[in-house]
Amino acid sequence: MSASEASPPRVSIVVPVMNEAETIMPLAEQILAASAATDRFVLADLCFVDDGSTDATWPAIVDVARRDARVQGIRLRRNFGKATALQVGVADATGDIIVTMDGDLQDDPAELTRFVEAIGSGLDVVSGWKRDRQDPPGKTLPSKVFNWITARTSGIPLHDFNCGYKAYRREVFDAVHLYGELHRFVPVLAHAYGFRIGEIEVLHHPRRFGHSKYGARRFLRGLLDLFTVFTITRYARKPGHFFGAGGLLLGVFGVAILAWLSVEWLSGAALGRRPLLQLGVLLVLVGVQLLMFGLLAELMISRDRHTAAPALVRERSTARATAGRN
Repeated sequence: MSASEASPPRVSIVVPVMNEAETIMPLAEQILAASAATDRFVLADLCFVDDGSTDATWPAIVDVARRDARVQGIRLRRNFGKATALQVGVADATGDIIVTMDGDLQDDPAELTRFVEAIGSGLDVVSGWKRDRQDPPGKTLPSKVFNWITARTSGIPLHDFNCGYKAYRREVFDAVHLYGELHRFVPVLAHAYGFRIGEIEVLHHPRRFGHSKYGARRFLRGLLDLFTVFTITRYARKPGHFFGAGGLLLGVFGVAILAWLSVEWLSGAALGRRPLLQLGVLLVLVGVQLLMFGLLAELMISRDRHTAAPALVRERSTARATAGRN
């Protein structure tokens, strides 16, 4: 066994926060204590990303960072959303494994070892499942509906896509880039690249400070994001199929209508005032436009497809890798 295989993995923890001044210090202390109590991983760094807080969150982050060199803070210019905050924190992380968690003290740092062990078993993404969720029904019921729809649509049998407590191999973020509110769909996006997805049950604590930052609009935004993710995962590498299928279908209907009207015209029927003629021409024109959109999309991404190739490779044989360096 080599030295690199024997050494425990280095773990980076990214915590996006907004108006969580009361939780910064106790959460940092719990994470540092949990990492000190195990030899299964080494804490590389703990990064708090202040996503436009308006309270004393940033001074609290600065205070805790002064106490331990492994703790650092990043302050965004304004509130950009959780996905952007996570992306900024991940870009600054140095560990082999990246763990994301919420900053409200509802996620338990004692679970960190279990996440690391799950990654060590061969998984690339490990999602937490708050089976016994300590939140009011106004949050849990919409979340259950959303999780059920997402699982059925994506084909990934996770119970809790909304859970912010997740662990990733670093290379996952070489392929998956977060924006908007796609943070909850990282397992879906990663699965589309062939990464192995798993889930563990995690302990969930009641909220002690503040209040949830998410309202009823989150559910509707989540459904819109689900449609975006469905399109990305199914057609990002073949947009011609997305536009072409619709264009071909409309074109076939349009041609069929025009063919039928042509037969009637040859039989002596007048077509000038028939709405069906306009419909047939419209369907053909829209179908051709969609086909052209698909071809243009294929041309636009064809030059960029090679850039994603390294993210698609899981591993290489030792002999091949050695030969490639000679």
